[in-house]
Amino acid sequence: MQQDIKNFQITDELQAKYPELLDLILATESMDDDERQYWFDIMPSMTDAQIDRLFDILETERRKLQELEVKYQKEIKALNEKHLIEWQEVQMKEAKKKAQAVKAADEKDSKKEDPDEILAMLNDL
Repeated sequence: MQQDIKNFQITDELQAKYPELLDLILATESMDDDERQYWFDIMPSMTDAQIDRLFDILETERRKLQELEVKYQKEIKALNEKHLIEWQEVQMKEAKKKAQAVKAADEKDSKKEDPDEILAMLNDL
């Protein structure tokens, strides 16, 4: 979740000069608000090389986290698909068992209604 720039004391000059860097600082999860304010406070005294280095570090962090997110989303999707297939197999086996039980019950009931069977039962009486 990106922080709101209004929560920090940032000069208009910094906002105009380094909007992308400010966005990276606000978006990073590796800093708390005190650390963010620290960087905003010292940025005017940093050299261009230091500013570039900070930008590179935060941009690399952002890119690596995006890559990890994509990788793990693919892995999660694959696991979900695997488990869905396994669940469907379990459901199918249960449905077959129920169908076999119904069929067996029907066969048992149909034997009770077999006229020859009924006559045999009456003769046994």
